[in-house]
Amino acid sequence: MRIHNVPTSAALSDPGREYRASEPDAPLRCCLRKSLPDEPVWLFRYSPSSGKGPYAEVGPIFTHVDCPDEPSLDRLPVELLNNPRILRSYNAAGQIHDGEVVELGSFDRVIEGLFNNPEIESLQVRSVSHGCFYFAITRA
Repeated sequence: MRIHNVPTSAALSDPGREYRASEPDAPLRCCLRKSLPDEPVWLFRYSPSSGKGPYAEVGPIFTHVDCPDEPSLDRLPVELLNNPRILRSYNAAGQIHDGEVVELGSFDRVIEGLFNNPEIESLQVRSVSHGCFYFAITRA
């Protein structure tokens, strides 16, 4: 699988972005970890590329202002998967194919099962409580 993070430069396309000098424990979509105290972050609107047309969604996400870390894009970011998450699958046309709540310890199995379906092109990992986008997954 390939993990797709959000570059910090994505914040610059949202004129309504908010600068936060410190937002501890915010899930960062750039380096795929939680923010530390006194790390400057952007809070901004973002639309993941997998949903298209009526399935395109916009929601709030955080990135560093200047990201100090490079995430590993070939393995799941454990720090952002310490709670159940929603996995949404999308076909090549950008339509939602299916959605599933995934419990701790089940991510690899569920991802593999979804990608066994040739109609599924990408997955979005989202928060159960707020529905916020975390990161995308495609086949390697």
